[in-house]
Amino acid sequence: MTVLDQLGAHVARGGVVPPREALRLHVADTVGAWIAGSATPEGRALLKFGANRDAMPDRVATHCALARLSEIDDIHLASGTTPGSLIVPAALTIAASLGKKDAALAEAIAVGYDAMVRLGAALGGPSILTRGIWPTYLAAPFGVAAVASRLLGLTEMQAAHALGIALVLSSPGVGRPSGTTTSRWLAIGTAARNGVTAALSAQSGFTGDLRIFEGEFFSSIYGLSPDQAALLDDRPVLREVSFKPWCAAKQTMAAAQALLDIIEEGVPPSTMSNLVVGVPPPYLKMVDHGVVAGERASYLTSVSYQMALVALHPDANIDVRQTPESVPAEMRDFMGRISVRADEDLLRHYPKSWPARVVVTTASARHEKLVLHVPGDPERTLDESQVAAKFWRLVAPLVGDRASEVLLRLSYAVLDGGGAKTLLEAMERSAAALV
Repeated sequence: MTVLDQLGAHVARGGVVPPREALRLHVADTVGAWIAGSATPEGRALLKFGANRDAMPDRVATHCALARLSEIDDIHLASGTTPGSLIVPAALTIAASLGKKDAALAEAIAVGYDAMVRLGAALGGPSILTRGIWPTYLAAPFGVAAVASRLLGLTEMQAAHALGIALVLSSPGVGRPSGTTTSRWLAIGTAARNGVTAALSAQSGFTGDLRIFEGEFFSSIYGLSPDQAALLDDRPVLREVSFKPWCAAKQTMAAAQALLDIIEEGVPPSTMSNLVVGVPPPYLKMVDHGVVAGERASYLTSVSYQMALVALHPDANIDVRQTPESVPAEMRDFMGRISVRADEDLLRHYPKSWPARVVVTTASARHEKLVLHVPGDPERTLDESQVAAKFWRLVAPLVGDRASEVLLRLSYAVLDGGGAKTLLEAMERSAAALV
């Protein structure tokens, strides 16, 4: 049997469904990100663009793009993928269209997480990111095809072909589009839609290259050699997926957490004269930069900006709309005290962990902190009360307390017969109020 034959069988059989509680928390967390994404300029543009595109695959595209652009969705570090933002909206949207619920929905989400994480890990997601290949974008059609195949009830052979078709409908990167309505999010939505298309086409009898992993496709096109053992690793992946504690690029979070720890130990930001940040060399250039007015991504990926935010305005880091027209003088001054360097020693923890070392100098002392795991990582995972608190902080300021309560309750209940259609309708009403 080929790798795709075995993966198709895994998808068609529903795989090994992780504990219901873990699934519920990731569904709720993703729904919060999805709603929050609707409140950004990019989100409003996507909602307007998708308003007259009501086919199910188009709704999948819009919903996945909204969740992913929030930058507060979950992430699997070792694979470099953000699976929840693609898998959960796709599963809920397809399930609502087909009238599926309960076990079928849970199985679809589980096999979708498995597919995205396995492909990202097999291709060395964190390492290819430095080449300009976006692992989540490349894996999105594959993961969504797994979701759609399970919900459509495809046979093992049809599911294998759906996954094969998804791989040739994938694209490695989006370049560097800029501005408040960047096509980056339009692209990730289209990648999700391609996964639905792959499953529907396989259902109609179309076939893919079932030997695509054994052949020269990845080596000749991408210069990559997929790790077949990682593709066939049958360990449940959900327990390895991190929640994000606030809105930022994950690469900045360990440094921000280290600074927060130092502050909480009694070192006021006003006394800090010099801050040196060490990060793993692969993502130094991703985080060592300033900010550009109007370009939200520059704020979310700048480690100096995120550290200044934690130091001076810690409650603002939950806001997905971090795009101020100008950076306040106090924050510019604090950012100017920060220098970032590559720390080779941190490579021994990477990519299972995305660590940082922060050294803070004051007039009277030197403070050093190494952070390997931030709140939300599997080693410091969030429980139900913490996921609910994050959801509330994200959603209540946008839609109000009552709507937030309803949406959270529906998110928790959707795997227990709560109905994907009911949840989607409530979310769409909330999103419409934000546009």
